[in-house]
Amino acid sequence: MGFFKSGAEKELDAIIQKLEMNMSNNYKDNAQENLKELEAAFATMCAMGALKPNVAATYESIISSYREKMKGYSHKDQKPFWT
Repeated sequence: MGFFKSGAEKELDAIIQKLEMNMSNNYKDNAQENLKELEAAFATMCAMGALKPNVAATYESIISSYREKMKGYSHKDQKPFWT
């Protein structure tokens, strides 16, 4: 990710920024939706050839790290403290 980014990279970065914001605010369901949006946008851009191979590899590793972070990242898995 160099100094000059393509429109595709800027779009992916905007989704990542929303994802980070939702994670930091503990909006787990919204963060999960952002991850799905990121994966879909990345797949579409790769299919269209909008990303260079080295940039695509970078974003693939970013997405896989988010997948790992967000395993079990849901309000459904939380136990209420009053039970």
